[in-house]
Amino acid sequence: MAGLVVSGTQVSYIGQDCREIPEHLGRDCGHFAKRLDLSFNLLSSDSRDVGSGDWLCDFGSLEGLSAFGSLEELILDNNLLGDDLVLPGLPRLHTLTLNKNQITDLEYLLDHLAEVTPALEYLSLLGNVACPNELVSLEKDEEDYKRYRCFVLHKLPNLKFLDARKVTKQEREEALVRGAFMKVVKPKPSSDRVVVSPKSHYTPLPSASRELTSHRGVLGKCRYIYYGKNSEGNRFIRDDQL
Repeated sequence: MAGLVVSGTQVSYIGQDCREIPEHLGRDCGHFAKRLDLSFNLLSSDSRDVGSGDWLCDFGSLEGLSAFGSLEELILDNNLLGDDLVLPGLPRLHTLTLNKNQITDLEYLLDHLAEVTPALEYLSLLGNVACPNELVSLEKDEEDYKRYRCFVLHKLPNLKFLDARKVTKQEREEALVRGAFMKVVKPKPSSDRVVVSPKSHYTPLPSASRELTSHRGVLGKCRYIYYGKNSEGNRFIRDDQL
């Protein structure tokens, strides 16, 4: 099969633009493969039937993974996998990488992985919105990433590595104490943004200064008055002293 590379128990099917796992891949390699690399394809978790001529295909299905019962490592980087990602039960899987996909709902993913991959020890989610760091948003910083790690370790306490960084004893202890409170909120769709009414005229000045007939300075209402006793020239005065 074109694009298929087999080396011992390692199977690679990279960059083939496949939208589903080929049936013959599982039939031919599923019984012996321990490492499967499906990077740089078009795998998505949006299952839908799309017609082409006289045939139908179920785009985005990962159901083909059920043929890989002995799988220990699964590489799904650079695909189109989203929040409705569903993996079959993979009891021996200890390594999973989902870098650069379209995952935003972290809690759903972690709950699902806890159920179907009980032996998981190595997980990487870099490049997804669910993993808050500067790779996906310049608005995120190291503190956001630390909270994310704490929440992931709360959900998956057996992890040894997260995003290619070893889990420390301190992180594990903090996850036990604070992990449940570090939930990363799924970002709202852009359509939920508040739109300012065009009728409301914006001004940076306080409301008291908007009256054109009022000539009294707004700063005269300040609670704190600086008399400048020790300054040269007593530069600061109140409006009512003008």
